[in-house]
Amino acid sequence: MSVVMNGMERKVTKIGNSLGVTMTDALKQLGINNGDTVKVDVRGDEIVIKKSQYVTLPKGISLDFLDTLHDVMNEYDETLKGLKDR
Repeated sequence: MSVVMNGMERKVTKIGNSLGVTMTDALKQLGINNGDTVKVDVRGDEIVIKKSQYVTLPKGISLDFLDTLHDVMNEYDETLKGLKDR
């Protein structure tokens, strides 16, 4: 069950050479933790923060490999689905 948090007021503070706003509870509600990458969009007079879907590839795995894997999985989709029930 998620808790909706509306109307949170926070003070803008100086963090190093930047300005920041603390909002730990709101970030936790979105599943955002320390070290995560987020996407920040400015829409009119609003700031929208979303957890980034960017995935880093393990060492030795190239984008070409992932493209090939995607193609093979699409080509053999029904066969692979049949294997899961064996």
